[in-house]
Amino acid sequence: MSFKDKVAIVTGSARGIGFAICQKLAKEGASIVINDVVDEQSATESIKAIVALGAEVIYVKADISQTEQAKSLIEKTADKFGHIDVLVNNAGITRDSLLIRMREEDWDSVIAINLKGTFNCIQAAAKYMMKQRSGVIVNISSVVGVYGNAGQANYSASKAGVIGLTKTSAKELASRGIRVNAIAPGFIETEMTKKLPEEARNVIIERIPMGKLGSPDNVASLAAFLASEEAGYITGQVIGLDGGLVI
Repeated sequence: MSFKDKVAIVTGSARGIGFAICQKLAKEGASIVINDVVDEQSATESIKAIVALGAEVIYVKADISQTEQAKSLIEKTADKFGHIDVLVNNAGITRDSLLIRMREEDWDSVIAINLKGTFNCIQAAAKYMMKQRSGVIVNISSVVGVYGNAGQANYSASKAGVIGLTKTSAKELASRGIRVNAIAPGFIETEMTKKLPEEARNVIIERIPMGKLGSPDNVASLAAFLASEEAGYITGQVIGLDGGLVI
């Protein structure tokens, strides 16, 4: 698996799963565009870590829920590198609440970033990829977009929307040499899950047939595979990464 001379944009990637994906692609030779809404000083350590891997990297601050900012992210990448080979739509937020108590602004903000933001980036990047007749898009959905989850009506709806968007984009773009797939992670070991009380973690783990949480590296490895030539005949698919949770 090699990404030599390839350029990859990963949204929401200054930390967490997004950053793990950047590291994996950088190790395989890609030039990296880190995108997030933190200031550049906050992203400095992430940038240094990618540079230490021998990869060229730029940081673009952009709120992808805003159409013009998403366009700017894609344009700045094209201006810098001349082409865009991989787009990983990872940026996402949660604003959990029970359905009858959910505030309108919490519904709107989750849909805006998780679903509209993914659409904005696909639409902007596809115009460049169509001209070069090549490109790969990997969307990060979630198992809750497949089976729902109490207290996450907004998040579940947004991630289900990403699945529908993935399949439609794959159908529309395949003839232009562009593949589009999605990953549906289950419970992944992140800063958020590390803060859970031990009892809550144990309840989660008991629901997982493999008996453990996944890691950001698990997600990164699958994203890299789907973006690689080895997956050259895979498009429109949603790959579960959940330790058997949705069996």
